[in-house]
Amino acid sequence: MTIAVIVQARHGSSRLPGKVLEPIGERPALLWCLDRCRQIPGIDVVACAVPSGKADDEVADTAAEAGYFVTRGNEADVLSRYAKTAREVGAKTVMRVTSDCPLIDPKISGQVLDLYFSAGVDYVANNMPPKFPHGLDCEVFSAELLYAASDTANTAVEREHVTPWMRTHPALCKANLRGPGAGLENFRWTLDEAGDLAFFRALAEAFGPNTHLASASELASFCLRRPDLTRINQTHIDQNRLENTDEASLQTAPSRLLDVA
Repeated sequence: MTIAVIVQARHGSSRLPGKVLEPIGERPALLWCLDRCRQIPGIDVVACAVPSGKADDEVADTAAEAGYFVTRGNEADVLSRYAKTAREVGAKTVMRVTSDCPLIDPKISGQVLDLYFSAGVDYVANNMPPKFPHGLDCEVFSAELLYAASDTANTAVEREHVTPWMRTHPALCKANLRGPGAGLENFRWTLDEAGDLAFFRALAEAFGPNTHLASASELASFCLRRPDLTRINQTHIDQNRLENTDEASLQTAPSRLLDVA
């Protein structure tokens, strides 16, 4: 049974074009994300799903040259791009991660994957409701459910954001790995604005050369001790995300993988 992490990535961005190729320390943001995904326990393959246009050739080349499986597909219809990628890698189970998450945590993501198999549900996430730092989000579902969504979803939002059809379908059973909350959900570890890039670069410089290997728990503890870092991009905190009322029917106990000292 092939378990695939599929990471969507593109060059275009209305707020920060080329963001996934911007260096953080010595490596582009895209490889921070892909390298950490490769460390998720239980994963068989990490695939990077890139738009097919020439503008995204550098994104595809960056991932391929680092040894990752790369697929090309429709830029606007990200759902179809995911379905195409799942078929190309022969996936039975899919974890979705977005490339704007340079600090995606392997252990937390692995716990989401474990919950999917142990709970016997259709869909598992760790942001229903969002109680982890923004930038640790991942979702797990079967390839068959992905294909059903691709065949059925018909709104622009559903096609662009991949999983709204699953998250809102009343007949599907959903579970959530609940984050610790306690204010950690206000940490912004996602790359979408110039201020976010400034934060990641400052964090990497302050934490040191092992930042790309550090756990979310270590990084959260460090950020709590260095509030000057989190202030760099705090004006970009997504209040709509924090106010999201989506809640999975099955809630686990808060994850202990983000205990902080």
